[in-house]
Parts: sequence; structure tokens; C-alpha cells
Amino acid sequence: MSLKSLHTLLLIILLTSGWGLSSFTSSCTSSDKRIGQNNKIPYTYLALGDSYTIGESVSESERWPVQLVSALNKKGIKVEEPRIIAKTGWRTDDMLNAAKSELDSTQQFEMVSLLIGVNNEYQGWAPEEFEPEFEACLDFAISKCKNGVKGVFVVSIPDYGYTPFGKKKQKQISERLKIYNSICKKVSKEKGVTFYNITPISQSNPDDITLVAKDGLHPSGKQYGMWVDSFIDSLYKQLSSITSSSQ
Repeated sequence: MSLKSLHTLLLIILLTSGWGLSSFTSSCTSSDKRIGQNNKIPYTYLALGDSYTIGESVSESERWPVQLVSALNKKGIKVEEPRIIAKTGWRTDDMLNAAKSELDSTQQFEMVSLLIGVNNEYQGWAPEEFEPEFEACLDFAISKCKNGVKGVFVVSIPDYGYTPFGKKKQKQISERLKIYNSICKKVSKEKGVTFYNITPISQSNPDDITLVAKDGLHPSGKQYGMWVDSFIDSLYKQLSSITSSSQ
């Protein structure tokens, strides 16, 4: 029997037995199954930030990191309750100092998020002062992730100029935050970290009072849920590319 005939015979056997098709299907779905139902040990998650991350003026269950964990769990990725290091009024330096104090030097997490900078802007810091501060915060976030940059993501700063608190200075606030967010995006790109832009959501409907907390400044739980909805699928794909050390 010639080599060509042997190849043809083997192909017929594989196709008629169904092995080839089942193996192909299995290989297509293996990446989706790499995490999720198969991560028997839940992932750990560190959320670094300020009032937006701690959820000022909303309930604990409405905080966006908490809603994110719930959404990931529903998609089959098991994640522990987030370790949140954030406080209303914190600038970049406040957050970084607190995080270094609260965490052991060797402590790491499968997933780390960073949302910081609004108080630097509010207190009048120049963008050129903010950039190295933000970079230091992002470097720290990366150092705290077991998966390096693959497990880290940055969330943009929402635009409080579109809230009752900031509407009188909306143009000025929006222009400054645009610069700040461009810095966050640029630094994230330089370091290979995913950047999720939720700012347009905060600007989308300033007349909808259900999107703002009772304090007239911070997002409501509903708006935080919209943030999560905007990037949950992308984050799922991001996490799916990780071979976690917990598996």
C-alpha cells in the first residue's frame, strides 16, 4: 500500500469514528474551560482606589468591585470577595502608602484593579505631577498580581462634571479629567495593562438622577453596574488567557 493510500485510509477511519470531530470541538472549547468551572480554588482579587472603589454613598453590595465579582461568578469564574484598599479623598500617594502598609511585601492576588486620580485632579495637581504618581501606583498593582500585567486592569476616572455637584464647572472639570485619563491610558498601554474606559457612561445622561448617589457627586449602584456590564466580557476574555497558579 502506498503512503498516500495509507493517509487516505487513516482519514476515513478518523472521520467515520467521530474522533476527529470531537477532538476538534474539544480543542476549540478548551481555552474557555481553562478557567471558570475548572478553577476549584477561587481567585483572589485586589481592588485599589479611592471613593469610587470603596463605593461612597452606596451599599457594600453596590460597589463596583463587588458587582464585578458577582458577574464573574455568574459567568463561571469563581472569585473571592474583593480585598478593597480604597478610601474617600485619597490621592495616588495616599492610596499607595496605605496599600504598602496594609499588605505584606510578598502578598499577591490573581487579579488586581486600579482606579485612582480624581482627588489629584480635584486638589489642583498638574498633569505632569500626576503621571509619575499614577505610574508608581500601577507598578505597585502589577507587583501584587501573580499573573503580572495579564491579571491587572485599569478603570478610567468618571467625569464628576456631569453630576449635580460639578455641573457649574462641568467644562473645566471635563477638560482636566480628559487629560488625566489620557495619562492613565498612555501609561497603561506602555506597561501592557488593559485599560477600561467607563468615563462616557458617567457623561451619558446627566439628567437621570438614578445614576447618581444621594450625595449628588458619586455614581449610584445602578451606574456602577453599567460600568461592570461595559467591560465584563472583555475581562472574561482577559482572564481566560491566564494559566492561573491556583489551578
